[in-house]
Amino acid sequence: MPKTRLSLVAAAAAAFFMSASSGQAAEKTIDFPVDGQKVVGTLALPDGVSNPPVILLLHGFTGKRDELEIPSVKEGIFQRAARMWADKGIASLRIDFRGSGESEGKFEDTTLGGQVKDALAALDFLANGNEVDDDRMAVVGWSMGGAVASAVAGRTDYDLRSVALWAPGSNMPAAMALLLGAETMKKGLAAGDTAIPIKLPWGAEISLKGAFFESLYAIDPVAEMEEFDEPLLVAVGTKDDVVYPQPIAGQILLDYHEGPEELWVRPMDHVFNAFQGTDMVDELITKTGEFIQAKF
Repeated sequence: MPKTRLSLVAAAAAAFFMSASSGQAAEKTIDFPVDGQKVVGTLALPDGVSNPPVILLLHGFTGKRDELEIPSVKEGIFQRAARMWADKGIASLRIDFRGSGESEGKFEDTTLGGQVKDALAALDFLANGNEVDDDRMAVVGWSMGGAVASAVAGRTDYDLRSVALWAPGSNMPAAMALLLGAETMKKGLAAGDTAIPIKLPWGAEISLKGAFFESLYAIDPVAEMEEFDEPLLVAVGTKDDVVYPQPIAGQILLDYHEGPEELWVRPMDHVFNAFQGTDMVDELITKTGEFIQAKF
């Protein structure tokens, strides 16, 4: 992207997120139970705003609630989004799925269905509290969190104002086969209640049980999205080598969605060029904030 374009993007981001009060958001750690285990999250509330709208943030595979740290600023992408949206008067809740981050449970017991359950419970937590407006709720999901967000959008009893999916998984078995390899998928599907060791492409080592692999086939994000008719933003990158090919993999979610929608395509990788700086990350956060706020 030319430097002039980056300058315009940075200026737009600064203009959109200029706060009337210029105060920082108040953040606090919260928790709520799901099946006897504690789900931990961070609730960010904008200063000086009574009963604000709220965005639920859902992290990706092996991630956590602050999400990937941007090396140049030492700030997680979700953490940065929460701060910037709060400056615009929007609250947010970012959670650790059970087995991840500070939430209870073991990662080896992770399933796609379990994460959907955690996210639905998070909406209940927001709606049953007295700090945000439960008539103005939205959901943002990244990668596998995007697949989870699709299921949440299709299943929740709350009238979500909008949903934004960042580099979302639209075909989870295919995405995981590309990420983990066909042999790992075969071993996983035959594992039953035994946790099998897995080495990820970036060197991290994890363990997962058969239930995780089976859950990939039990939830179809495209079919789930067909049940959601409110505004939908799908943001994808043409340099994404984790969920691909793009923009085809993102477009299919829109093909089965009935309602206002937008496919936002940029020359970005699966982490929004975060290792190159904040320009693309901020453009994505800005676009998402504008899209969601327009629906509140």
